[in-house]
Amino acid sequence: MATVLVTGSNRGIGLEFARQYAASGWRVIATCRNPDAAAELGAITGDIEVRKLDMMDLGAIDALAGDLDGTAIDVLLLNAGINPQPEAPPSGGTDYVAWADAFRTNTMAPLRAAVAFAEHVTSSEQKVIASISSGSASIERNPGGNYVYRSTKAALNLCMSGLSKEFKDRGTTIIMLSPGWVRTDMGGPNAARSPEESISDMRAIIEGLGPEDNGRFVHYDGTDVPW
Repeated sequence: MATVLVTGSNRGIGLEFARQYAASGWRVIATCRNPDAAAELGAITGDIEVRKLDMMDLGAIDALAGDLDGTAIDVLLLNAGINPQPEAPPSGGTDYVAWADAFRTNTMAPLRAAVAFAEHVTSSEQKVIASISSGSASIERNPGGNYVYRSTKAALNLCMSGLSKEFKDRGTTIIMLSPGWVRTDMGGPNAARSPEESISDMRAIIEGLGPEDNGRFVHYDGTDVPW
């Protein structure tokens, strides 16, 4: 049985990843900050284990990796993220305190998790690390504004691109995924795509990955996102 670990599984994209993988017969290790308050996650049926993990706590990432020592993880899905200024203020309105928190959650924590769970992934059959990035992280397409979120996701891409080269000899495939504009708490009710559609598309990409995909920044439709 294949195993997936999903961070930030209590809502939105992470919740739908957990739901779809569980429905497909995978073993799902779903993490969130407060499992007791994650009613929708707790209601998912199947081979699913909910574990407490606050991605702001880098030490907790290492501790969970230690608890799961010996567990092969076919797909490590690094999804947890925050957007503290979703209204995309101009540069003069940037919240620098929130920026530090966003950088820790959106960039530092996924890198720490990828390193902490590297052996778990390497020992699996599929050997995939997939980070949920954003098309808004593209420097080429950057329209300005929302510097906090855009910059932390662009930094995530840089870190994962570097890790894809560092881990290449292990047979690991590392990609960054852009889910599109999705109707979640973060994306809002007017977003173009449903979580079901976006996650189904991204799962298809993950399922079809080969060594040639290592290091790619991929849109949900399978096309490359410009850096």
